[in-house]
Amino acid sequence: MNGGDLVAEVLQRQGVRFLFTLCGGHISPILVGAKQRGIRVVDTRHEVNAVFAADAVARLTGVPGVAAVTAGPGVTNTITAIKNAQLAQSPVVLLGGATATILRGRGALQDIDQISLFAPHVKWATTVARVRDLPAVVEEAFVVAQQGIPGPVFVECPVDLLYDRDTVREMYGAKGSGGKRPTLSQRALSAYLNHHARSLFRGAEGVRFAERLAPAVPEPSARLVRRAARRLQRAERPLLLIGSQALLEPASVDRLVEAVETLQIPTYLTGMARGLLGADHPLQMRHRRRHALREADVVVLAGVVADFRLEYGLQISRRATLISANRSVEDLYKNRRPQIAVAGDPGRFLQALAARTGGRTEAWSEWRGRLRQRDVERNEDIHAQAAATTEEGVNPLAVCEALEARLPGDSMLVVDGGDFVASASYVVQPRRPLSWLDPGAFGTLGVGAGFALGAKLCRPEAEVWIVYGDGSVGYSLPEFDTFVRHEIPVIALVGNDASWQQIARDQIVILGDAVGTELRRTAYHAAAVGFGGAGLEITSTDQIGTRLEEAQRLARQGLPVLVNAQIGATDFRKGSISI
Repeated sequence: MNGGDLVAEVLQRQGVRFLFTLCGGHISPILVGAKQRGIRVVDTRHEVNAVFAADAVARLTGVPGVAAVTAGPGVTNTITAIKNAQLAQSPVVLLGGATATILRGRGALQDIDQISLFAPHVKWATTVARVRDLPAVVEEAFVVAQQGIPGPVFVECPVDLLYDRDTVREMYGAKGSGGKRPTLSQRALSAYLNHHARSLFRGAEGVRFAERLAPAVPEPSARLVRRAARRLQRAERPLLLIGSQALLEPASVDRLVEAVETLQIPTYLTGMARGLLGADHPLQMRHRRRHALREADVVVLAGVVADFRLEYGLQISRRATLISANRSVEDLYKNRRPQIAVAGDPGRFLQALAARTGGRTEAWSEWRGRLRQRDVERNEDIHAQAAATTEEGVNPLAVCEALEARLPGDSMLVVDGGDFVASASYVVQPRRPLSWLDPGAFGTLGVGAGFALGAKLCRPEAEVWIVYGDGSVGYSLPEFDTFVRHEIPVIALVGNDASWQQIARDQIVILGDAVGTELRRTAYHAAAVGFGGAGLEITSTDQIGTRLEEAQRLARQGLPVLVNAQIGATDFRKGSISI
C-alpha cells in the first residue's frame, strides 16, 4: 500500500463516490488507488472545473466534494473555484500535489509556496510531512470542511509521500548517484537521501483509519426561538427569505419544507433554496421583493446575508423587526443588526420555529393575497414582453418561456451567466428542492460545466440543463469533451447575443463606449459537435420549441447537447447592474 492508497482509503471510508481531477505525475497514485476502491475518477479539461464539480457534489449530497490536482499550475488553476466555494460555504476537499519534500526550494518543477497561496481562501491549508500522517490529515480535512460554517480545505501531498517506498528510494538514488563511480560527496548525499526516505516511511505500516465522520450542526438557541415565535405571532405582514445556508443538510430538506408550510409566511427563495417549494407554490413569491420588504413588519432571514443582494440591508424597512438566523456570526450582523440574532443553523431554526407556532393562516391571508396579485401582474407583464419581436435574433424571454413550459419535474438547472441567466431566473422555476445551482455571492462566471458534471453524476436520472450566456460559455465549452468521454448527457442552452450584454447595457449609456463588451455570434453548437456531442441552433421564434424538444430527445439517447439560441437585445433588465 502506497501513500496514494492511504488517501484513497480515507476517501472511500468518508463516503466519497466521485474524485474529480486533471491528471499529473504528482497525484497519479491517488487516482489509481481511488479507482481500485470503486471511486469514480472523472478527469476534466481544466482543473477549475474539477473543483466546481466537487462543489456541486457537496451542495447536493452533504458529503464534501473532492478534487485532486497536480502541483504548481494545476493547483493555481483552482483558485477561482476554491474562492467561490469559500463564499458559497461549500465543503470541498482539495488534494494538491507538491514537489518531493527533499527538493523544496531547490528549483524543482512546479515548486511554489502553495500553502501561503491558499491560506486566505480556505478554512485550513496544510501540508503532510510523513506517509503515516496522510490518513489522519485527510480525515481532519473532512471534519474541518463540514463543521460550523462549511468551506473548502487544502491538503498538500508531496509526491514522495504518495509513491511506494522502492520507487521513492530509486528516485532519490538517481538524484544522488552522479555516475558509475560516485565520489565521497556523492556517497554522502546518497546516504542522506536514503535516511530521508526511511524517515518518510517510518511507521507507515501501522496506520489506522477512522470511520465516516459526522460533524456537529450548530443548534439555534431555544430561548431565541421562543422570542422569535412570540414576535411572529404579533406580526401582521411577515416575510421569510430563505438562502442557501438553510440547505446545508440535504437529508433534512423534507423537514424544512414541512416547517415552511407550517409557518404559512409569504416566502422568497434565493440561491440553492430556489426550488425548495417546487413550482407555483402558494407561499412562494417571486417578484417585487424590494416592495414587499419595505412593507413587511417582521422580516425573517434564514441563511440570507444583508449584502449587495439586499442593498446592504437598505431594502428592509427600518420599522420592521428583523429576525436573522445564520451559522456565521459575522454574516448575522453584516450591515444590519437584527433585533433577534440567532447564531445557528437556519434550517434547524425554521424547524424549531415551526414547532412553536402553527402560523396564522387567516390573519395573513390578505397580506399573502396582495403579494400574490403582484406576482400575477408581473408574470403577465413578462409574458407580454416575451411576445415582442427583437432585432437580430429571437426574444430571450420567449426562449425562457419555452424552457419553462418543457422542463420536466425531474430536472436540474445550472445557471452560468449574466443577462440571459438573470432573465431566465424571472421565468424558469426549478421543480423541486436542490434542483438549482448558481455560483453564489462571488458571482463567478464559468461554473456551468463543472456544476453540471457534478449534478448529473449525483442525479443521473435527472434532466440537467446549463443555462449559459454567450460570455460564460467560453469558460468551459471544452468540457463537452469530458461529457462525451464520461457519458454525461447534459443539455446546454446558450443565449447568444454576441455581447457581454449585462455590462454593455449600462456601460454604453453611462460612458458612451462598448469597448471590451462585443463578441461574435459564434457557432458554439458546432464546437459541441466537434467535441463529440450534439449541437442545435435557434435562429427564429418558430424553431424554439422544436429545438428544445430535440435537445431533450438527444440527451435521453445519451448525448450531451448544446442549443445555440441566437437572441436579440431587449430592455428587460435595464439598469440592473450590481456592485
